[in-house]
Amino acid sequence: MHHLAEGIHRFQEEVFPVKADLFARLGAVHRPRTLFIGCSDARVVPELITQQEPGELFVIRTAGNLVPAYAPGADGVTASIEYAVAVLGVSDIVVCGHSACGAMTAIAEGHDLTGMPAIADWLRHADSASGRTAPGDRDAVGALVRDNVAAQLANLATHPSVARALAKGTVRMHGWIFDIPTGTVDELDAGDPRPQVA
Repeated sequence: MHHLAEGIHRFQEEVFPVKADLFARLGAVHRPRTLFIGCSDARVVPELITQQEPGELFVIRTAGNLVPAYAPGADGVTASIEYAVAVLGVSDIVVCGHSACGAMTAIAEGHDLTGMPAIADWLRHADSASGRTAPGDRDAVGALVRDNVAAQLANLATHPSVARALAKGTVRMHGWIFDIPTGTVDELDAGDPRPQVA
């Protein structure tokens, strides 16, 4: 924890004073333009990748950047999506997968998750993605990462707040793949699951 305390001290001494006006504004206004749904993986930092300031992204991070299809009931992911779209009025939604994803690797390689039932249950939200990936694909994990982003975009569209915004034309959805070792971001074409440069 010592390194975290040091980081807070550096933030308060070096970063905050330079951005004091920004934080003063953010104390009264919360109007991010983009909902960014990414993986919980510590190597994938949305604000760093997109070079956005505090307040510009509304971020949801889940293992495998999974978005459960809409179902009635209490759900933190669903509530966050609804808040971003219906209350904050974001104009863009990004679902971002990434290379070397542990969740997609577990699925592609058929890891035994019987000792981790919560993880196994959560990864079932990627079942439709694994059905899209061609058997025998030489890069099974990479293909599954790509197919999973497409599947999660489809799941996202089942959420009533998103469906309404899409129908009104007030929100656009984007699928990205972040490659960790090269820093590149490819965007999936809505009608073509092959990556395009973002």
